[in-house]
Amino acid sequence: MTALDKKLLDILVCPVSKAPLEQVGDELICKKSKLAYPIKDGIPVMLPDEARKID
Repeated sequence: MTALDKKLLDILVCPVSKAPLEQVGDELICKKSKLAYPIKDGIPVMLPDEARKID
């Protein structure tokens, strides 16, 4: 797991809902839109098409 810089995590929001994100493992989770965005090689992939649906 690559922990993202706290300052970066503070400014990133979900591109769908504009809600804050929470890092869980190698993903950024949006509870509002129920999407998980992958972190690849330490870089968040903030594309809705790349996100996976979560329950």
